[in-house]
Amino acid sequence: MSTDTATPEAASSADRPPSPAPARAPKRRSWLGLWFVLPFVAVYAVFMLWPMLLGLYYSFTDKSLTGRPVEWIGLENWAEAFGDPAAMDALWNTAWFTILSTPPLVILGLAFALLAHRAKRLGWFLRLSFFAPFVVPVSVVTMVWLWMYQPAGGLFNHYLGQWGLGGDHLWAFQEDAMGSVVITTVWWTLGFNFLLYLAALQTIPTEVYEAADIDGANSLQKLWGITLPLLKRTTALVIVLQLIASLRIFDQYYLMAGGASNLATENVFIQYIYNSGFVGFRIGYASALSYILFACIIVIALIQFRLLSRRED
Repeated sequence: MSTDTATPEAASSADRPPSPAPARAPKRRSWLGLWFVLPFVAVYAVFMLWPMLLGLYYSFTDKSLTGRPVEWIGLENWAEAFGDPAAMDALWNTAWFTILSTPPLVILGLAFALLAHRAKRLGWFLRLSFFAPFVVPVSVVTMVWLWMYQPAGGLFNHYLGQWGLGGDHLWAFQEDAMGSVVITTVWWTLGFNFLLYLAALQTIPTEVYEAADIDGANSLQKLWGITLPLLKRTTALVIVLQLIASLRIFDQYYLMAGGASNLATENVFIQYIYNSGFVGFRIGYASALSYILFACIIVIALIQFRLLSRRED
C-alpha cells in the first residue's frame, strides 16, 4: 500500500507567502470630454453668468439708457426700491397672482393626469387636449382670450346673455382684472404640470394596485393610500416649479394690458421692472428690482424644499 508524500520543494513552496500582484500603471486622465462641455459652458457664461454679474454691478450705479456716464451710488437704488410704494404694490400683485394660480394649476394638473391615465380608449385624445394649449405661443393665447373677454360681442358675454345671466361683464376690462389673467394662465400652462403627473403615474408598478385589489381596496382607498403618497416627490417638484413660474409672470400680463386701451390691470413686478428700465431708462434701478425678485424666488424655493424634505423624513 503506497502513501503520497509531499516533496521538500512542494512543502517549501506552500509555506511561501503569495507574491504581490503587479502594480497597475496609474490611469491617465483624459480631458477630451471637456471639449464637449466647452460650447455649453461658453454660451452659459456669455448669456447667463455675465449678464447676471453685470446686472448686479449696475444695481449699485446710476446706469441709464440715455448714455450718460455711469457713477457708483452704492445702496441708493436698493433703498429706493424698498421704499417705493409702486414697487411694493407690484410685488404684492405678483404674490397675489401666485396665490390664485398655483393651487388650481397643481390640483387640476393632477386631476387631469388621473383621468387621462385611467382612460383607455380616449386616453390619447385626452392627453392631446390637455397638453395642446401649452405649445400655443403666448401672443396667440392672449389674442384669443381678449376676444372672448370683449365686453361687447365677446364669447363669454354672448352666452351669458343667452342664459339670462347678464351679458355686460367687463372681465379683463375692469379695474381688478387679476382673475381674468389667472383663468387665461391656468388654461395655457396647465399642460406642463399635467405631463409631469402623467409621467409619474406611469412609473407606479401595477403590482401595487393588484395587491390592493386582492385586499379589497376601492378606488378612493387606492388613490389616498397608494397613488398620492407615491406622487409626493412629483408634487413637490410641480409646486416649486409653479411657484417660480408664477412669480415670473410677465408675458400674458403685458400683452393683455397692451392689447386694449381700456384694460386697467395693475403692474406685476417684472412689468414694473420693464417700465423702470426701458420706459424710465433707469437700468440701475431696474437691476436692483430684478435682484429683489431673484432673492424672493430663491428664498421661497429654499423654504419649499425644506418643508417638503421634513415631511418626507
